Amino acid sequence: MLGYDNADFIELMRLYLTIHSDHEGGNVSAHTTHLVGSALSDPYLSFAAGMNGLAGPLHGLANQEVLVWLEKLRASVGDKYTEEQLKDFIWKTLKSGQVVPGYGHAVLRKTDPRYTCQREFALKHLPNDPLFKLVSDVFKVVPPILLELGKVKNPWPNVDAHSGVLLQYYGLKESNYYTVLFGVSRALGVLSSLIWDRALGLPIERPKSLSTDGLMKSLKAT
Repeated sequence: MLGYDNADFIELMRLYLTIHSDHEGGNVSAHTTHLVGSALSDPYLSFAAGMNGLAGPLHGLANQEVLVWLEKLRASVGDKYTEEQLKDFIWKTLKSGQVVPGYGHAVLRKTDPRYTCQREFALKHLPNDPLFKLVSDVFKVVPPILLELGKVKNPWPNVDAHSGVLLQYYGLKESNYYTVLFGVSRALGVLSSLIWDRALGLPIERPKSLSTDGLMKSLKAT
């Protein structure tokens, strides 16, 4: 449907759709689909709500944020950089109050296995691509820096640190479309979970709320 007949790209899509399908119900897109579906909304409406969450920069949009950051890094250091140049750019990013996109995860405390899958694909199909080499070298220097910083529980790369680079390599450069691909994949996970919600007869989800008095008491307690 995307107009590709490249066998390697088709292999990449099989990998991409598999590893992006779902990981657990606490992520924004999965939970939003469940929340809206708990009102017995149509599955299409529930999924659309989940996709609105997926489009946020802290969720599915993260792979685009990684690409923007990598391009800035590449423009700054070129393709014949030293490790010290990479470290300097990363420290400047952190000291400016920004994060290194694609690193850290709310749940994982090790290198994301989905990152590793993509890295293995890249080593097989595009080992000499400049952006892939840059991603590999960033992988070497970022975790020690984040550990030195001492504020990050997980200094390792996540799935978003790699996916955009692979799509760019095969000519899929419309980064705004990456969330669509992510969404096609995520549909497999969140809608199968929604079927279980209905089968188990789970009740409507009602998040707890605070009155103004209760909120003020909470603030005083802190």
